[in-house]
Amino acid sequence: MREDLKRTTAFSGILMIVAASAVLAQDSLADGRKIFENRCSGCHGSDGNGGELGPPIAGERVRSLSSAQIATTVREGLPTRGMPGNNVNDADMPKLIAFLKSLEPGVVGFQPYAIKARLTSGKTLEGSVVNESLDDLQVRSADKKIHLLRKAEGGKFREVTSEVNWPSYNGNIGGNRYITLSQITKANVKRVSPRWTFTLPGASALQGTPVVVDGLMYVTNANECFALDAGSGRTVWHYKRPRTRSLVGNAAGGNNRGVAIAGEKIFMVTDNAHLIALNRTDGALVWETEMADWHQNYNATSAPIIVGDMVVSGTAGGEEGVRGFLSAYDQTTGKRLWQTWTVPAPGEPNADTWKGRDIAHGGSTTWFTGVYDAETDTIFWQTGNPGPDYNGDERGGDNLYSDSILALDSKTGKMKWFYQTTPHDQWDWDTTETPLVINTTWQGQPRKLLVQGNRNGFFYIFDRTNGKLLLAKQFIKELTWASGIGPDGKPVKIPGQAPTEKGTRVCPSQDGATNWYSPSYNPATGLFYMQTNEKCSIYSLRPAEWEAGKAFLGGAEKTDPGFKARRILRALDLQTGAVKWELPQQGTADSWGGTLATSTGLVFFGDDSGAFAAADAVTGKLLWAFQTSQTWKASPMAYQFDGKEYIAVAAGGTILAFGLPE
Repeated sequence: MREDLKRTTAFSGILMIVAASAVLAQDSLADGRKIFENRCSGCHGSDGNGGELGPPIAGERVRSLSSAQIATTVREGLPTRGMPGNNVNDADMPKLIAFLKSLEPGVVGFQPYAIKARLTSGKTLEGSVVNESLDDLQVRSADKKIHLLRKAEGGKFREVTSEVNWPSYNGNIGGNRYITLSQITKANVKRVSPRWTFTLPGASALQGTPVVVDGLMYVTNANECFALDAGSGRTVWHYKRPRTRSLVGNAAGGNNRGVAIAGEKIFMVTDNAHLIALNRTDGALVWETEMADWHQNYNATSAPIIVGDMVVSGTAGGEEGVRGFLSAYDQTTGKRLWQTWTVPAPGEPNADTWKGRDIAHGGSTTWFTGVYDAETDTIFWQTGNPGPDYNGDERGGDNLYSDSILALDSKTGKMKWFYQTTPHDQWDWDTTETPLVINTTWQGQPRKLLVQGNRNGFFYIFDRTNGKLLLAKQFIKELTWASGIGPDGKPVKIPGQAPTEKGTRVCPSQDGATNWYSPSYNPATGLFYMQTNEKCSIYSLRPAEWEAGKAFLGGAEKTDPGFKARRILRALDLQTGAVKWELPQQGTADSWGGTLATSTGLVFFGDDSGAFAAADAVTGKLLWAFQTSQTWKASPMAYQFDGKEYIAVAAGGTILAFGLPE
């Protein structure tokens, strides 16, 4: 046979095999479609783009899952989300999976359209409507700017925005959640009611604080961000990426606490310890930087901060034995500009505060949002517990710089000073509570202060220019681990409080006398407001060996069942640290809501019973409450939009915006 005939015959054979494979594939897809229509389409629609009883599943939602994960989901269902299991046999399952992965997302939801809107100002706005309701529109103009419109008489529209923004996690880059808005007062707070709500699909326990800039509110869940009309809660855009599979740590549970904004960019962390920049007006990804390798147990949960032309962020993973650090990144490119490690390497200064092998996995992460002081050009950042959490056998010494406040030069990341609140921590008392930058007359002379109510039960005041400890005072009643703070600034520890194999009772509990939920300070009253816990734990000791993909705890903790836990809103006198008033709450002390202070003499807070409430800032008297029946995981904020003051907070999976009636 001639070579060309041989090649032709062989090629024809290949074509026949390919054609036969294509026919078999088409047959398999046809079989898969029949299975899908019989088993799944009643909820998810015949094209997989959603139906009355189920969400859309076509496209990335299914393709990001492995065949084994799809099979498990189909057979076991998602009971917590209302999806029942479906007993598809082994012969049919591959066909169903093939069909599911072939589905293409269709046109779902609101479809933008062009508009020439006549404004009440006399101008005409041309653009694309990205969302609308009975009385509002959100329009993107050709320059990609978002315009928020309200319908007016004569077919015209009125453009609106926010007059007072909340531009970062704490509103104030110095950490103090204090506002000077004056519409909501002690006299009218009883009239406050919900003005709008927005529920993040699939969210259950939001921990973030909304950020508002130029009329747009930005809210987050793990690996997703929504831009909302801050006056109506209507969605303008939504960014989302799949969750990271096989991740360990807090981020694996879906935690994300918010964004930072500079110019036209939004910055947020992803669950796998990446930092991303999004375009503020359309949510497009601008750049992405890996902060740390998530395969080594790193993750990330909290909002970055903006310092000059940098974005500063830390990572999580303290319970998983990572080595903590803080870094600054260029806002334009995402390039790392400096990095400060929070566990010294062997041979570096203070490495001798670690005696044993566990310095290699020392924790001390920078997982919670820090603050910045422009006057001294200093970044103040809090660090987490050492690892392993409960077993200090292989990390003898103070374990610097765990459980510390770090004062860092913003341009270089070099340490100016530090203060460690709980040396050789074996109770998981991260120093993660927000420190407040406060300028005031303190005990008769002007001072630049840094103030923190700490998880270990002590209230601290520092001169932030040099780190000098000015005051340290106990603020809870049940405290068993230390008798006070000595002249050297270190706690005077009480013997017998370390975890043991049989279990050791310690107060405060692992949750702390307070925690990362936000405090606030009112300069008019001179009072520092924070949510506190009277609560105890029983700590047990276990051996600990670090392993990628697993926790690194060295023991266990449980709440003392024999002690009546109580959550109490406390106001502390900044001059003395004395508790001026207390507002005890009803509940189990398991909520995590913070505070917001106002110049009109109010303190808004998440009550342990599930109510959102306001108290008199001078007396602590409860003035108003709205029951949400949620366990608080977030702190409140405020802004002014279209001339109206709003107080907003995340409750469960929903953003609630409160204000006075029209």
